[in-house]
Amino acid sequence: MIISPNCGVRLVVPTAAGKLSENSPLVNYALNGLERCWLPEHRRWSHIYHLDGRSSPNESVPNSDVFYTLNVLLGMSRIRDVPDGIDLPEVFHRNVTQLTKLPVRKYAFGMALWSGAELGLEIPDPVKRELRALLANESRWKSLRAQDLGMLLTGIVAQARAGENEWWCHAGPLYRFLKERFHSESGLFFDAPFGLRRRFSSFATQTYLSIACYQYGEFAGEASALVMADTCVRNLIALQGPQGEWPWFFDAQTGRVLDFYEVYSVHQYGMAPAVLEWAERFGRRGAREALVKGFNWVFGHNQLGRSMLVPELSLTIRSQVRKGELTTKAPRMVRALRNAWTGSEARLIDSADVGVRLECRSYELGWILWSFGRRTDLPELTHNRAFGDT
Repeated sequence: MIISPNCGVRLVVPTAAGKLSENSPLVNYALNGLERCWLPEHRRWSHIYHLDGRSSPNESVPNSDVFYTLNVLLGMSRIRDVPDGIDLPEVFHRNVTQLTKLPVRKYAFGMALWSGAELGLEIPDPVKRELRALLANESRWKSLRAQDLGMLLTGIVAQARAGENEWWCHAGPLYRFLKERFHSESGLFFDAPFGLRRRFSSFATQTYLSIACYQYGEFAGEASALVMADTCVRNLIALQGPQGEWPWFFDAQTGRVLDFYEVYSVHQYGMAPAVLEWAERFGRRGAREALVKGFNWVFGHNQLGRSMLVPELSLTIRSQVRKGELTTKAPRMVRALRNAWTGSEARLIDSADVGVRLECRSYELGWILWSFGRRTDLPELTHNRAFGDT
């Protein structure tokens, strides 16, 4: 695939087969990377593509592969040109049917609803039965984490937008559960409905629940949902790091950052842009600037002064992480507990103590497709020269 490095123009690029593509260089970069993560024998994308030079870089974890594949398919629903050889209905059906056979988290069922709605594809009956059992029994909701609830509600709204109303009767109760048990007076969201763990929330907690509130608020005409989402985004923008870093760990009870690390590339180029697109739509001041600043972190405007792209592979480096914490979360948890109880404010550490996690996960590239597949107003990102050497 040949991509012009020109910045600021809409490109039409020839593919290897001679077909013209109207995807942006950024989208084609992600698609080329996904080709490396593809597991043809399983018809899905891999859990991890290792960037440490090993001879077999793709690592498969079936339950994770399946969820990541649904996330990639969600992204595919937004791009102009899907690569030849990817049969979206076949890949969707093959993987969604695995949800009742593998030990997946509940958020995978929400992603199935969301991606199926965006692609216009039917949810198989066994998956529907599992969903009905979960949604009809509100006592089971007590075990839902933020990502579970956020994706389930977003998926239900997406289905309703697509004209499938079977699930809509659960939207209102799920939203009330979110409002009563996940919303904190600080403006951030809790990670769980009950227990001491709930106040320790991640960046993913904030993005998934904010997207769900924006989606539900707009579709149902529920102003309180829009206010909650906007308040959360306003607070996140205020907590963004000096070079655009999106912090990883928060104390939702007080609205403070407990730890910046790891700083994940997918938050910078995928998940933050997804929620900030909604914030821009509803007039949140500073949303666009925060999006661009966060994305520029990937280009090298970060602590290490290095690009988080791997151009020769069309992949991305997963994160910047404290040295010594690549294989353990224990120090991070102790640090978060200490900062929560002492009221200490987390800060970025000396760059000499920061390293990188040399891997890429397919869902990360899927978020690029979702967040930028339809955007034509940010050529400094979508047509950046960094994506012109694919």
